[in-house]
Amino acid sequence: MDALKLDAVNYKELLRHYINTQDEQSLYGAEQISKTFIKNNIPPEEIVNFHIQALTELYDEIPDHIRHSMDFLLETMISYGVAHQEYQTLREQQSELKSEISVAAGMQDTLLATTKPVIDDLDVGVISVPAHQMNGDYHHFIKGKDGSLGIAVADVIGKGIPAALCMSMIKYSMDSFPEATMSPKSILKNLNRVVERNVDPSMFITMFYAQYLPAESKLRYSSAGHEPGFYYDAESNTFEEIETKGLVLGVSADTNYKQYERIINKGDMIILLTDGVTECRQGDSFIESEEVLDVIKQYAHLTAQELVNGVYKHFERLQNFQLRDDFTLIVLRKEV
Repeated sequence: MDALKLDAVNYKELLRHYINTQDEQSLYGAEQISKTFIKNNIPPEEIVNFHIQALTELYDEIPDHIRHSMDFLLETMISYGVAHQEYQTLREQQSELKSEISVAAGMQDTLLATTKPVIDDLDVGVISVPAHQMNGDYHHFIKGKDGSLGIAVADVIGKGIPAALCMSMIKYSMDSFPEATMSPKSILKNLNRVVERNVDPSMFITMFYAQYLPAESKLRYSSAGHEPGFYYDAESNTFEEIETKGLVLGVSADTNYKQYERIINKGDMIILLTDGVTECRQGDSFIESEEVLDVIKQYAHLTAQELVNGVYKHFERLQNFQLRDDFTLIVLRKEV
């Protein structure tokens, strides 16, 4: 006797016993046979069919209205069984995808890991938090042999695994450039060619690249369509937007980028960020950039790392602890 026929026989005996006794033992038996049904992958319509067959064998005559109701239940369960199977398949696929994304996120953390630099006259604070498992933002520090510090902040227009792979390519391209070509305009020009040749045309990358020269207390920088940062002048206690112009990476292979520079004095700050900071939402509306600067002022007396942590927690609370976009904030403060 095959498993299906055995299940049908066992179900009929349980049903007969319950009809005669209505005892707890029969209900326990029903619970056990349900587990067998699951193990044998018996669909719900087959269980209803067991019930109809059992009633037919136990009773010579079944009222028409009972028979019709069971036929109706059988048809209902056939539709339910198909829908349930599709649902289970979808859940399994989602579970597999979630597992793959988790692995990819771990690989991204490893591939894009960067160490916060220690520079004698510079206090550095950095925080980067993804809105979801994969981070579409990217930041990287590069220390030159001449004591200079390169700072990259980027954002992929497009998220998920493709964005993570794109960022990995960007990082390793930057690491491969000779130090003689580490000026901001050269970095962006070279990266632009890499992106234009290797990245899908539907995906663009914005980047702000700066180079700090401690010996000259000078910051050189260029932008490829990235969210403008802010400069804090300690002497006047004022903020101003860092104005730069430049096309996003990957649009045209022949793009050149303008380079800017400014002297950094004691107490001055450079604030670099992605649009996940300036486009935080309060309800259905975006906050103003002035509010971002007001929050930075509240924490300006702290170390740079405590400052960025405080700003992040403020906007996390503002959005009910549900980030709408990846959040990256870097603060550089001149100490001496």
